[in-house]
Amino acid sequence: MTNHPHRRYNPLRDEWVIVSPQRNERPWQGQVERAPAAASVAYDPSCYLCPGNARAHGVRNPQYTSTFAFDNDFPALRPTSPQPAAPRPPPPAPSPQPPATGSLFVADAERGLCRVVCFSPRHDLTLARMDLASIRALVEAWIDECAAMAVHPWVKYALVFENRGEMMGASNPHPHGQIWATAHVPNEPAREQLAFARHRASRGGCLLCEYVAREVELRERIVCENDAFIVVVPFWAVWPFETLAISRRHLPSLEALDARDRDGLGGTLQQLTRRYDALFDAPFPYSMGFHQSPLNDDDAKGEWHLHAHFCPPLLRSATIRKFMVGFELLGSPQRDLTPEQAAARLQEVAR
Repeated sequence: MTNHPHRRYNPLRDEWVIVSPQRNERPWQGQVERAPAAASVAYDPSCYLCPGNARAHGVRNPQYTSTFAFDNDFPALRPTSPQPAAPRPPPPAPSPQPPATGSLFVADAERGLCRVVCFSPRHDLTLARMDLASIRALVEAWIDECAAMAVHPWVKYALVFENRGEMMGASNPHPHGQIWATAHVPNEPAREQLAFARHRASRGGCLLCEYVAREVELRERIVCENDAFIVVVPFWAVWPFETLAISRRHLPSLEALDARDRDGLGGTLQQLTRRYDALFDAPFPYSMGFHQSPLNDDDAKGEWHLHAHFCPPLLRSATIRKFMVGFELLGSPQRDLTPEQAAARLQEVAR
């Protein structure tokens, strides 16, 4: 499968991915990005996330010395939301028609909480450059924030994520992430929950527990590992250097991690992001997020296995990115190098 096109099945999304390793030989005359540049100052007086600086609406940040979380000044969701007005019914048909069995125009209210989490007071410290103690404090902040959101009975999910770099749409270079809590389980975790339930019904166990055991046995796609987490380029990866960070124990959420697991997660995040930066000797853009069990739903906890997705767009260098267009948007996902090749490159880089 190294040199020939083929497809692979993604059990988490119930979809196929086309792998076309021979396409790496084609010449590139497409768009070339500006190489990402690392922040060079510890404090930027114009940054709205640095300690002591003013944010939107005149709110001023405290002189924080560790992590700092606050309500998003421009949230995508609010704690209250009115129900959308029902669409107008269609005009009467000119001839007898069978009764409608459902509407093609369905809308529902959605509410939520949107928090911003600054990783460090330092403007120039990304996860790859933070020390382990600081990353461990960030892990605790994520857990505390999710617990605070779970206090609201209507909150059903908390998604911890980071968009790193201009290429991934980050609105500010200060290292930070977000947590969105929603009244419904979002599409991607909901799809994975169905996959977990389907696998348990058919095979009697956890999909990711079984997957981790096979990856450890094969050792073809492992990037890094410790006693708490294992990082792999998944067999069904879509993005060129996509990875999954999976808890070794069958745990449903960040909150379920014990002290050793939390230390292990901190080390995993540091090592993986350092490998990313070393791959093309440049700050590596990505979107990262944790998929964990829904909040306020004890029945779902047994099915869930905590993991984090890293989806970076860079393909051949720091200036050539993978675009999800054309066939990827309208047909099936497609990638240009095998997951095994990507894993080997991430294993080899200095860190």
